Amino acid sequence: MIDPRLELALNGGGLELPDEGVIAVFQPPADADLADLPPERCKIIHDFKPAYDSWIARGYEAAHSVEGHYAAAIVCLPRAKHEARALIAQACAVSDGPVVVDGQKTDGADSILREMRARVTVHGPISKAHGKLYWIDAGASDFFTDWEAGPAQTEGGFWTGPGVFSADGVDLASALLVDVLPDNLGSEVADLGAGWGFLSAHVLTRPKVKAVHLVEAGHLALECARHNVTDSRAVFHWEDATKWEPPHRMDTVVMNPPFHTGRAAEPQIGQAFVAAAARILSGQGDLWMVANRHLPYEAELKKRFAQVAELGGDARFKLFHATRPLTRRR
Repeated sequence: MIDPRLELALNGGGLELPDEGVIAVFQPPADADLADLPPERCKIIHDFKPAYDSWIARGYEAAHSVEGHYAAAIVCLPRAKHEARALIAQACAVSDGPVVVDGQKTDGADSILREMRARVTVHGPISKAHGKLYWIDAGASDFFTDWEAGPAQTEGGFWTGPGVFSADGVDLASALLVDVLPDNLGSEVADLGAGWGFLSAHVLTRPKVKAVHLVEAGHLALECARHNVTDSRAVFHWEDATKWEPPHRMDTVVMNPPFHTGRAAEPQIGQAFVAAAARILSGQGDLWMVANRHLPYEAELKKRFAQVAELGGDARFKLFHATRPLTRRR
């Protein structure tokens, strides 16, 4: 967590931030303590909707992307190195002052530090709580332009971006689900955790579908989906899928839910997706879902739906079809 390292850096560790101007903080964890920074000068840059909402609820200003220039920038490293480099390059491009980088060792803080030291002078590091914090001066920003990255088209023809799930190509689990989807999915379909739009693109091959609602918490992933799903029947929602309120009940939900936010599997995320699907479906609605085989979703499905069938899959993934959500009939 950034707070113990930031405190040390600002209090005798050599880090000096400008006395005036906005400090951009890129992708801090939702529970991070930024008490050593004046909250009225902080601008949280976070493209993950649950974290964005959390910072807004805590009274901070937030945006899903950069807006102009800032007096200084702080980057909280994500797990994906390609995304980490892109965030550092973006921070360098918009900061008129120092750029601070913080991260856990498990998130690659050491390797990023080595890469940065090969290019410029890096101050610090401050090591504490299994992580490191270090920074570069304002004039060093031009040395990282080759790390800039955004949405780009893959060899397979789909647009993805750094940090987006399955950025290198089609996810095998989603491909399995596509193969079992029926021709008739009803007129209103929701794709929960839509990612860059693979499932929705296939749903929209059905002429009877009137609307597909792509619900995705990652803003960059949703921007990629806009490139990939250009059908006028697609409706895009930057929302937490577990809390999204549809304009009306859905006939069908398709989903390949995420199963972790950190390194360890967190089955409660997928279970919350199951509960959300039951909540937004019509009384005779259908859920089509793919999941990692080792994750325990059967009990939650049976709790939320009158009928649940496993459709097979392979050694890694299992497919489910659930109908008649119980929550709609209470």
